Amino acid sequence: MEENSMKKTLMSSLPEEIVDECLIRVHHQSFPLLRGVCRRWNQLLGSPDFLRYRRSAGHARSLLVLSQAESSSFFHSGPAINYAASFPFHRLVVHDPATGDWATLPQIPGLRENVPRFCRLAAVGGVLVVIGGWDPDTWSASDGVYVYSFLTGSWRRGRSMPGPRRSFFACSGGAGMVLVAGGRDEDKNALRSAMVYDVSADQWTELPEMRSERDDCDGMFVDRGFLVVGGCGTAIQAKFGWSAEEFDLWEWRWRPIVEDALEAEVCCLRSCAASGEGRIYSCGINGRLVMKEGRDGGWKTVAEFPEDAQMAPLLASWGTNVVVIGSGGNSSEQAIYIYEMEAEKAVVRRRLVPPAEYSGHIQNICCIEI
Repeated sequence: MEENSMKKTLMSSLPEEIVDECLIRVHHQSFPLLRGVCRRWNQLLGSPDFLRYRRSAGHARSLLVLSQAESSSFFHSGPAINYAASFPFHRLVVHDPATGDWATLPQIPGLRENVPRFCRLAAVGGVLVVIGGWDPDTWSASDGVYVYSFLTGSWRRGRSMPGPRRSFFACSGGAGMVLVAGGRDEDKNALRSAMVYDVSADQWTELPEMRSERDDCDGMFVDRGFLVVGGCGTAIQAKFGWSAEEFDLWEWRWRPIVEDALEAEVCCLRSCAASGEGRIYSCGINGRLVMKEGRDGGWKTVAEFPEDAQMAPLLASWGTNVVVIGSGGNSSEQAIYIYEMEAEKAVVRRRLVPPAEYSGHIQNICCIEI
């Protein structure tokens, strides 16, 4: 008898509740294989209740998804050929901080490049949503939406993002949806428009416009709202503001602008992250990690970055953990550190040293719970 048949026979002899307890403990990479065992397992692992049950039982894992540069045998064409050496192809890489495992996600079907450059990543439930980015040949903005399910191990094409086509917009996932706000159109005009993508319904809905134009802004879910921070207007490009505004998901409206939401402590407007516990993190001046408790708290320094991670840092957070990805200079390799909050300080737990095949430059990051 083949090994898979033996396992199936063994599992089928157990009570269903015992089988369910076994399934919620398996590694996420085994989900697609297990769904093919029988109809019941396919229905169980395909249900949203499965991930909720796995989370409530304490078996969910937080994974880091990275958009990372790779060497490629493909040739650039069109306007991008002049920049091929400086802008290599990118792929999506998954790191499990609990086990130390690294893996590459399957290539998005229909794309010559594994993942659009400068795309936004958002996590919703057990799926990863890739939105926008630049076409690798023409460098024009894309309205593409691609959804990867960790339960099926497969991609699907989502409904295209409504126009105008935009780049460098705020984007974050939560409550079964992805919110997009601001950015710039193809004529480099800063935008105030915003929209929400319902992942399960594959449907976009336009939101009321923000009160300010916000190009090159950042966004995150905090409590019941979508917080959009920083950015600049069309008339004052590259002069970033310190304000923020929040879309209230319950009242379905934008709250008034908070002019000094970021204060002078924060130096990198695109390096913000929010934890599920209501903390907001960003990068302070002189290589510091700063934090505040919720939207109304005050910024305080919780850690100082090592010298090899102070330039152009990226942040992501889960639970009481924060990952910081930065470098020591413009030509230096990136360093990755994982911090954990202890009382009022963030303590370095470890420095990640990826295997050689996963050592490319990281352009974007998000955290997904599976």
